[in-house]
Amino acid sequence: MSELVTLTRDGDIGVITVNNPPVNALSPGVPEGIEAALRECCADWSVKAIVLIGGGRTFIAGADIKQFAKLASGAKGIDAGMRSMFPSLEDCSKSVIAAIHGTALGGGLETALCCHYRVAVASAQVGQPEVKLGLIPGAGATQRLPRLAGLIKAAEMCAIGDPVSAAEAEQAGILDRVIEGDLLSGAIAFAREIVAQGGPPRKASDLSIPPCDPNALAVIRATVSKRTRGLMAPLKAIEAVEAASFPFAVGMQKEADIFKECLLSDQSKALIHVFFGERAVNKIPGIGKETLTLPIRQAAVVGAGTMGGGIAMNYANAGIPVFLKEATQEALDHGLAIIRKNYAATVQKGRMTAVQMEQRMGLIQPTLTYDRFAEADIVVEAIFEGMELKKQVFAELDKVTRPDAILASNTSTLDIDVIAAATSRPQQVIGHHFFSPANVMRLLEIVRGKESSPTVIATSMALAKTLNKVGVLVGNCFGFVGNRMFEPYLRESQFLVEEGARVEEVDAAMVEFGMALGPLAVADLAGLDVGWRIKNGIRHLIPQELRQPLIADRLYELGRYGQKTKAGWYRYPEGSRVAMPDPEVQQLVEESARNAGIERRVISSEEIVERIVYALINEGAKILSEGIALRAVDIDIIYIYGYGFPAYRGGPMWHADTVGIKKVHERICEFERQHGTQWSPAPLLTSLAESGKNFSDLDTEHAAAS
Repeated sequence: MSELVTLTRDGDIGVITVNNPPVNALSPGVPEGIEAALRECCADWSVKAIVLIGGGRTFIAGADIKQFAKLASGAKGIDAGMRSMFPSLEDCSKSVIAAIHGTALGGGLETALCCHYRVAVASAQVGQPEVKLGLIPGAGATQRLPRLAGLIKAAEMCAIGDPVSAAEAEQAGILDRVIEGDLLSGAIAFAREIVAQGGPPRKASDLSIPPCDPNALAVIRATVSKRTRGLMAPLKAIEAVEAASFPFAVGMQKEADIFKECLLSDQSKALIHVFFGERAVNKIPGIGKETLTLPIRQAAVVGAGTMGGGIAMNYANAGIPVFLKEATQEALDHGLAIIRKNYAATVQKGRMTAVQMEQRMGLIQPTLTYDRFAEADIVVEAIFEGMELKKQVFAELDKVTRPDAILASNTSTLDIDVIAAATSRPQQVIGHHFFSPANVMRLLEIVRGKESSPTVIATSMALAKTLNKVGVLVGNCFGFVGNRMFEPYLRESQFLVEEGARVEEVDAAMVEFGMALGPLAVADLAGLDVGWRIKNGIRHLIPQELRQPLIADRLYELGRYGQKTKAGWYRYPEGSRVAMPDPEVQQLVEESARNAGIERRVISSEEIVERIVYALINEGAKILSEGIALRAVDIDIIYIYGYGFPAYRGGPMWHADTVGIKKVHERICEFERQHGTQWSPAPLLTSLAESGKNFSDLDTEHAAAS
C-alpha cells in the first residue's frame, strides 16, 4: 500500500484515507494505494463496507494535471494506475462510500462516482471542470453522471465546468446524503445502514438514465456554444454525455475517443500551459519564502476616479479598510456614488447580499486630507496620467506616511524610477498597474523600479493574491509589458484600415481569432483622448522617418473620444455601448489615405490577424531579450488576464510556438520588406528561428537555471 493512502478499521467498516497534501490529487501512488487498500478490505471477512475519505482539508480535489501535460506530450503509461483504480472501486464486492468534504473535482468526483454511494458535508462542492483545461472528463463522468443526475444536469456540469454545492448535488441525485456534524462518523453510520439493508453494491453504470425533455440538450448546446465561443471541449463534452444513451461500454469508448481528441488538441495544450503559467509567474529569482513581507492591514488610495474607486473596492472586497482621497467633495461624492452603484449591481445579480454591500462600503473611508495616511501600510496613487502631477503627489506622500509604508503608482506607462525619485525612499516605491475595471480585471502588473526592495516586491506579489489578482512582476520601461506591446498591436490595426480594411473588418477578424474585443473597439472603450495624451507625451522620442497612424489623431481633433462621447472609431447610439460602423469615419479614412499617397486594396482576414498578432509577438520578443519580462509565460498571462487574448491560444508567445517560430519569423521578415523597419524582427526571434528553439524552450532553460 502506498504511504499516501492509509487503511484503518472502525469495527466492521474499513476506512481508506488519502493523505496527499495539499489537495489529495490523484498523483502516482494514490490510485495504487487505494487499490491496495481495497484488496485488503475485500480479503478481510470482518470488513462489511468501506469508507473512502480525504485527509486534511479536502476529499480528492482532482487528477494531477502534470500527468495530463505529460500524456499530451506523448508520454506513455503514466495513467495506468488511475485506469485500474476506477473499475476496481466500482467492481468491489463490498459497498464503498465516498465521504466528501472540501471539493471533489474532476478525477476526484469521478472517483466518488465509481464508489457505490456518496455522502458529503454541507460545505462541500463537486464538479467536472476539465473543460477549463480544454478537456472532457476521461474516467467515466460523462457516462455515470447522466445515470445519477440525468442528461441535462450532466451536460451542464461537464460542458460548463462550474462546481455545484452539496445541497444541489443531493437534489440532483449525485449525493445520497448531506451529513450534519462529523463527516467520518456520519459516513461510517451511513455505511452500517447500507450493510443492514443487504443486497449487492449499487453501481452507477447499472442505472437507467432518467427521462428528460428531448429539446433540452439542444438548448444547452446553443447556450454553451455562445458562452464558450471558440472553445472545442464544451461541445465535445455534450457529445460524450449524449453517448450515455448507448450501452455503458459503448459510451465509455466514445468518452475515451473524445478525451484523447481533446487532450492532443492545441487548445488543451494551451490551456494547460496557462494553468501552470499562472503559478509560474509567482516564481521570482531572489525572492523566496524566506523574503520578508509586510502586513497590509490598512490601505489608502489617492484618486476616486474610475481606477481609484475600483482599486478601493479591491481592498474592501479583501476585508482591508481603505482611505479614499480626492481633492474636492464633489469628486469624492461622485466616486463613492459609482462604487455604490457597482456594488448594487452585484447585489442585484445575487452575488452579494445587501448586508455585505454595506459592510464593504463601510471599509471605504472617504477623505479630503492626508490626516490619517500615517496609519496606512500601503498607498496607491491613481490620479491623472501626468508625470509632474504624480511626482507632486509622491513628494506629498513621502511627508505624510510612515517610512516603512509602500508607495505604489497605478501608472500605465510612466517611469517608476522618475516617480520614486520624488521621494526620500525609492526602495519603498513600486508600480501597481491595475486594469480597468479594476474591481473586475484579474491582472495586476507589478512594476519593479531599480531600487524597489525585495520586501516591497514580495509584499506586492503576496498582496495580489489577497486581492484575488494574478500578479506579474515586470521591469520598468515605457508602457512596461502590456501597454508597450499594445502600441504596435494598435498601430498595425490602424495601418490596415488606412491600407483598405474597414474598421469593422479589422475588429471582426480579431474577434474571430478569439479576442474579447477588436483593437479599435478597445481604443474606443479606453478613450481616444487617453491614447492621444500618452502618445503626445512621447512624440519627441519617435523617429520622424517612421510611418505613424493618421486617423486616431484626426478623431481626437474632432472630439471623437470613443464611447464616452458616443463617437470614436464607431458611433454609439444614446444609452447604448453597441458599436455601429460610421460612414463618416470611413470617409475620413479614405481621404487621409488618399492625401498620404497610400494605395488602398482588399485585405484578407488572415493578413489582418497576422499583421496584428505578429506585431505583438515581435515586441514581446524584444521585451524578453531586454529582461522587462522574466519569462515568455509572464507575457502570455499578462495578455490573457489583462487584454482578453484567448486563453485557448495560450497567449501570444505560446501562440508563436504553436504556429512555429520559423514561420512567424519568415512572415515578419516579409512584412519588413513590404512595410519597412518597424517590422525588423527582434534579434531573439531571429536567434530562435535559426536554432530551432521556441519560447517554451527559453522558459524551461530559465526554470532550470533558477
